[in-house]
Amino acid sequence: MNITTEQLFDDARTHNAWLDRPVPDELLHRLYDLMKWGPTSANCCPARILFVKTPEAKARLVPCMGEGNQAKTAAAPVTAIIGMDMQFYEKLPQLFPHNPEARSWFEGKPDVIQSTAFRNSSLQGGYFIMAARALGLDCGPMSGFDAPRVDAEFWLGTAVKTNFICNLGYGDPSKLFPRSPRLAFEQACRIV
Repeated sequence: MNITTEQLFDDARTHNAWLDRPVPDELLHRLYDLMKWGPTSANCCPARILFVKTPEAKARLVPCMGEGNQAKTAAAPVTAIIGMDMQFYEKLPQLFPHNPEARSWFEGKPDVIQSTAFRNSSLQGGYFIMAARALGLDCGPMSGFDAPRVDAEFWLGTAVKTNFICNLGYGDPSKLFPRSPRLAFEQACRIV
């Protein structure tokens, strides 16, 4: 696989319109198998992903989206709900086996659990987008949804909460908005 910075960053765009081209399940498996190798603190890996593909599941998700995100979510071949497992520390004996005390760093510490789950599932969400782009998929990451409603609809009975939502597929380049500007190095960075 010959992946370029153009594919990942320079030419990559956030898509809002989608070609009518399905995304095979095998590609979603490959996407996860790439993104899972990205680092997280104590290898805690709190991200949980629900790939919404079927018309029935889309019908449950679309009403949870903000008005401006409903049509593009309905049209996307796949919508990934990137969740964060608030009991991620229960998997630390498997994921961080060289330190048997690791689970105790989090048990009974809701603020530490929240910040660790959010920070690391967000990191994993970034890896998810890069992996999708590396595999030739386009992405449309979004806020703009009713998180408690998504949680009740898709994560009920679990310790998972929604972090963000990302449409996946093959974007329609004819419907891209002009690229928005970014801050220059001097505006966003300092070397000390």
